[in-house]
Amino acid sequence: MKVVVIGGGASGMMAAIKSAKEGNNVILLEKTGSLGNKLKITGKGRCNITFEGSIDDFMKNLVKNDKFMYSCFSNFDNNDVIKYFNHLGVKTKVERGKRVFPVSDDANEVVRALEKELKKYKVDVKLNSNVNNISIKNNSVEYVETVDNKIYKCDKCIIATGGSSYKSTGSTGDGYILCKKIGHNIIDIKPGLVPLKSNDRICKKLQGLSLKNVRVKLLDDKKVVYEELGEMMFSHFGLTGPIILSASSKLNRLDNLENKLAKKNINVIIDLKPGLDIDSLDKRICRDFEKYSNKEFKNSLNDLFPKKIIPIIIELSKIDENKKVHQIEKKERERLCYLIKNLKVNITGTMPIDIAIVTSGGVDVKEINPKTMESKLVKGVYIIGELLDVDAYTGGYNLQIAFSTAIAAGKNNYSKV
Repeated sequence: MKVVVIGGGASGMMAAIKSAKEGNNVILLEKTGSLGNKLKITGKGRCNITFEGSIDDFMKNLVKNDKFMYSCFSNFDNNDVIKYFNHLGVKTKVERGKRVFPVSDDANEVVRALEKELKKYKVDVKLNSNVNNISIKNNSVEYVETVDNKIYKCDKCIIATGGSSYKSTGSTGDGYILCKKIGHNIIDIKPGLVPLKSNDRICKKLQGLSLKNVRVKLLDDKKVVYEELGEMMFSHFGLTGPIILSASSKLNRLDNLENKLAKKNINVIIDLKPGLDIDSLDKRICRDFEKYSNKEFKNSLNDLFPKKIIPIIIELSKIDENKKVHQIEKKERERLCYLIKNLKVNITGTMPIDIAIVTSGGVDVKEINPKTMESKLVKGVYIIGELLDVDAYTGGYNLQIAFSTAIAAGKNNYSKV
């Protein structure tokens, strides 16, 4: 069987390898001059290939269409990904948040391992090959055509072009155009896993400050739509960091978002001391105040916070910075405790999709067979990875989606690997 894979990213390479293993004649077309461009920069260049955990962990970290992913994940799960790369010589390790990385902390090692497999199974890789048309005849795929008018006849076409994020890597949304041309519905494309913008001056004042083990709540008016414990960072444009990026995927799913942003109804609430309830925090502050009873308030918080955030805490608490600690009243202390547990940042939007880690939205999964990734509209066309309207929070889940859908599409049948 002749198979053409469009796109040389994580899902495209994996699908090409699997299809070649099945005994097919496979051609991989990549529009840029190299393979795995986005894979090389994922995880800040360290490549968070998957996660350590159960199928329940996977499902609860999918933002949308989790049930669609059940079959292909069950057939090729996170443990299979780890075993696969270990077999290729890529040793792995588990870090905080159950994230799985190469021991080398080098995403290029992952790309090289996949490239080696492509050569081993004689996949014909053609770089600088930009596909602009998929020919359909009698409701089946006939051939794939590139912009320079080269035609590749095929029995099976796997579309793995990626989304619209990180355009410099080649993910420019071409796949959505191809899929739409053959009749597929495209769910609204939005940035996923992207920093949040804010005009609050505390963000600029605190830019560069990274906070670990804080709890973040994303509020739609007064309703909590996302909550997580982890790491975040202030920036000149607003907020970023792992838990903020995950919060953005929930933000983009809200109805009437632009109207809510305009009315300042979207806020992030930061709990700076999530390990302490309000009473325990008050007792902790009382101990510190007793320790520094004769000092001024501005010099009493060094045991609680990083130096950079103290002036902001003082300002927002509305307690005179020069007031002696033993003179601070109970109401002032209660106000301080509330502030520490509820530091509020108003959100004005997200950063552009070009810097988003993944794309939210994509090909409507109702039109895709969840076991094989074959189009229900056109025989022989398979759609995988970020092109699908499936995305997840940070932590290796999105690459797992890429690998699981790729294996499903690469098979000649749906037998267990």
